[in-house]
Amino acid sequence: MQKRKLGKYGPEVSAIGFGCMGLTFGYGSVVDRQDAVKLLRAAVDHGVTFFDTAEAYLNGNEEFVGEALEPFKGEVVIATKFGFKNGVAGEGMDSRPENIRRVAETSLKRLRVESLDLFYQHRVDPAVPMEDVAGTIKELIAEGKVKHFGMSEAGGESIRRAHAVQPVAVLQSEYSMWWREPEKDILPLLEELGIGFVPFAPLGKGFLTGAIDANTGFAEGDFRGIVPRFAEDARKANQKLVDAIGLIAESKGATKAQIALAWLIAQKSWIAPIPGTTKLHRLEENVRGASIELTPDDLDQIRTALDAFDVVGARYPQHLQTLVGK
Repeated sequence: MQKRKLGKYGPEVSAIGFGCMGLTFGYGSVVDRQDAVKLLRAAVDHGVTFFDTAEAYLNGNEEFVGEALEPFKGEVVIATKFGFKNGVAGEGMDSRPENIRRVAETSLKRLRVESLDLFYQHRVDPAVPMEDVAGTIKELIAEGKVKHFGMSEAGGESIRRAHAVQPVAVLQSEYSMWWREPEKDILPLLEELGIGFVPFAPLGKGFLTGAIDANTGFAEGDFRGIVPRFAEDARKANQKLVDAIGLIAESKGATKAQIALAWLIAQKSWIAPIPGTTKLHRLEENVRGASIELTPDDLDQIRTALDAFDVVGARYPQHLQTLVGK
């Protein structure tokens, strides 16, 4: 697995990381703790050194990660997040300094580490000045409890305000072949400021793999059931994009997922996507995406295909969309 540095201020990580949310949250089920531990350790065996969790993923997510990665201290980078009331996204945002400190102390214990490698603000909290948030992280860094400051789904103004107080090492936001909004303003800003980028949902929450079509049913509790982009008519319309990716994948002897990941890695040297999975064979497939080299001609072909396609459906329902890009 190739390594890359997340911008000027961020850590060095594997080119493909592991997003841990789906182990316990968002998809209607919780993976057995020991199965999760085995999968995360298998990821390390396959060269993954970058793992992403959060207090808000609930159901023991941080504890799973802490148990699995404890034998690899100093060899892996673990990111976690603060920013919701009582750690529950549905209760609203809370980035008050006292809550940031509470989450930091709790996450240190759950992850079984002495310092948090990367500590993200999960969403911008309009009720708390960004200078207070960044200032609190600056203090935690000075105290040795945090190594790097990150933000998630933040807009340009918030990033600049935070960065002026404490350098933002990494931004995490959604970015994939079917959500390219960061290309307009965010990626140029990150390049200007030397901030690394971590795309979540790099496989379009599973859609870009080809495993989901118009006939797919979602389990109770699977958040995709309320996402407009996953409505039946939208899935039917968006299948054309998956088909186009499939043609490119065939020409490279790869899977659709591998092409989607290789494409992201090829965009910038400071990008490291974090696909998630609960299955070993999908983990192995994703990891192999880092070894696929796309030529300039390949990238031109892909961009032409993407530019010709308008994705149908919003990526979030309206009540969730209001939390992003602040």
